[in-house]
Amino acid sequence: MLQSAPALEIRELTKRYDDGTLALEDTDLTVPDGAFFGLLGPNGAGKTTLINAVCNLIRVTSGEVLVFGEPADTLAARRSVGLAEQDINLDRFLTVEETLVYHGGYFGMAGDEARARAADMIETFDLRAKADVRTPKLSGGMRRRLLLARALMHRPRLVILDEPTAGVDFELRQELWTYIRRLHEEGTTILLTTHYLEEAETLCEEIALIRDGELIARDTAEGLRERYGGNTLADVYVKAMGMPVP
Repeated sequence: MLQSAPALEIRELTKRYDDGTLALEDTDLTVPDGAFFGLLGPNGAGKTTLINAVCNLIRVTSGEVLVFGEPADTLAARRSVGLAEQDINLDRFLTVEETLVYHGGYFGMAGDEARARAADMIETFDLRAKADVRTPKLSGGMRRRLLLARALMHRPRLVILDEPTAGVDFELRQELWTYIRRLHEEGTTILLTTHYLEEAETLCEEIALIRDGELIARDTAEGLRERYGGNTLADVYVKAMGMPVP
């Protein structure tokens, strides 16, 4: 039986920006197909740069990024990835439905297929009452729902969630957790970045820690606690990032 290609394979990835900032240096990371993988680190650690490289949103300095065995800059790789970004980047002139249909068209979905899929996403994320509302009039929670719906619109095999529950209330966080778990159970590979450590500990099967552009540890939450001698993932994070103990 042939083993499937990893969902994500990063080899010796380096990114130096024009101002001289070294965001990543010789980074290696493999995420198996079907995994629920967490990436934790402080602001400026290189998480967003890594995600942008996977999504072909930046030109890397050196190294290689493969998505299900395909180079990240190919159409096949781009179609395999869905990104729910941390920043709210919705078109202010489009309604909820139009946002989803437009996104589907970008990935080659025909009009009828895109509208049908948009209707499914609107139902799934409880956006029915807002389907014809332009995005600036949505609440923060509704915008988060729409970002995730948009990321899933083209049925990607790898979904990258960059701070998906930032700024949402407890009830919506629980709803999103439930849907993300179900998505993973259906076989979708999830790459999650979050500053909510309990979120990573609850959801992720495996976690990598990144600091100053380098991956410094990778294990299960239990394995990381044992390695760093911490009772919680928060203890691990403080020690791994060299932060002063509160």
